[in-house]
Amino acid sequence: MNRPWDAITAYDAPLPTPESFEVYPNRDSYPFLQDYRFDPDWQVRDFVRGTIRLNGWAEAWAPVFREIETLEGPAGDARLAEMAAQFWAENSYDEGEPDRVVLFVSLKAERDGKVVWHEEWAMDAWGDARGTAMARLVSIPVSLAVESVLAHEIPAGVHAAPHDPKLIGKWMGQIRTLAQYLERVDHLAR
Repeated sequence: MNRPWDAITAYDAPLPTPESFEVYPNRDSYPFLQDYRFDPDWQVRDFVRGTIRLNGWAEAWAPVFREIETLEGPAGDARLAEMAAQFWAENSYDEGEPDRVVLFVSLKAERDGKVVWHEEWAMDAWGDARGTAMARLVSIPVSLAVESVLAHEIPAGVHAAPHDPKLIGKWMGQIRTLAQYLERVDHLAR
């Protein structure tokens, strides 16, 4: 596949009100596999980090995708900049319109063709009186990391994620207050 939009699939999200999205891989995820600290003996078949879009996104953007595939060189760069400015002007949030951030992290393990583990974190957050969801979900986790460095809970520098269960629990407790919905879903218990 040359482009991410060539790999769009449907995703039924485990939200309080079920919702379906379109998803596509946003980069090669295998280089990040070690950061998740999976057992090196595991045979990982699929490891995908993806971008979530509302249903109908691929169809609505199909003309844009077709045009992008033809753009090359300085003229192509100029056209991309022109398109970006047009999209920003036509699709920016209106004053007071809430943004929305949805995130899902899923792990499914199989042994001998049978699912033995399938859990997922599901988060849905939107802008409210506290500000935009994006601002909350970016700035506050960064502040948690800074506080953890100052408290010597994690070393200074850039890290993929903390691995200490106690620290993760503390951070997830804070993040739970930032989103309108954040739950761990056990698909085998359903």
